[in-house]
Amino acid sequence: MNYRQLGSTGIKVSEVGFGAWQLGNARDWEGMEDNQAIRLVHEALDHECNFFDTAPNYGGGKSESLLGRALTSKRSEAVINSKFGHHPDNTLNFDPQKIRSSVEDSLRRLKMDYLDSVLLHNPPFEILTGSTDHFEVLESLKQEGKIRAYGASVDSAREMEELILNTGSQVIEVMFNIFHQEPRKAFKMAAEKNVGLIVKVPLDSGWLSGKYDESSVFTDIRSRWDQDQLTKRAELLPVLKEMLEPGESLVQMALRYILYYQEVSTVIPGNKNLEQLMENISASGKRISVEKAKKLEELWEEKLQADPLGW
Repeated sequence: MNYRQLGSTGIKVSEVGFGAWQLGNARDWEGMEDNQAIRLVHEALDHECNFFDTAPNYGGGKSESLLGRALTSKRSEAVINSKFGHHPDNTLNFDPQKIRSSVEDSLRRLKMDYLDSVLLHNPPFEILTGSTDHFEVLESLKQEGKIRAYGASVDSAREMEELILNTGSQVIEVMFNIFHQEPRKAFKMAAEKNVGLIVKVPLDSGWLSGKYDESSVFTDIRSRWDQDQLTKRAELLPVLKEMLEPGESLVQMALRYILYYQEVSTVIPGNKNLEQLMENISASGKRISVEKAKKLEELWEEKLQADPLGW
């Protein structure tokens, strides 16, 4: 496993992290047994993956609770990122007066006394302008030692730029993958300000595993895709598969493309089983060429920039 700096935080993170949305979460994904979830976390640590991304609403708080159980006596080995705004009861509330209690609830579920980072979880745009009290509260929590860094989880270059220009954010989580490349327009600004980037949805909610086609039927969160979205994704898969190196999987190429950008600190694919975890982690062992990265940039610019896919 290779490691990178998380911006100016002084925290070193594995370049392939662990997206914990699926832990204990039968609402958005197929459920997994608690013991299986805990084993996956232990396997990740054993393979030098140290970055874990969670949130209060993942599994109604169960993702945090399972991480806490798995990391008992292993806190020093892990870097934990959680969020604020989406609550365990599936409500959305960004009232800044609720930040402190939300962070304290996360700490209780995790059985920890500090979080490495806390992010506003896709907040309304006006919050990103720094005109509200949110970042003052987060700075207070940082000064108290309850969190080491803060920022927001967003989906676009414009949101990234607002955060970088108007707040003291040291960390930004952003959606970025082969099919969704618009945010890279703000990568240079993030690097100039030494803001760490966590990349979410790196496999397009599993589509870039190559396991699905336009006739696939989803009953989980991916049921939001209509037939046009499925068809468009399916048409691009053969083009991507032609770019694979011998022995390389589509998952590995998708993650390596993201890690091609040195501005990225870590990428957080989800893990439903040990096989997926090992495939994700293995992406760290090899780099893709500049030529292939440019081809993937051109694919997005020609096929998707003007007519983007919904996530």
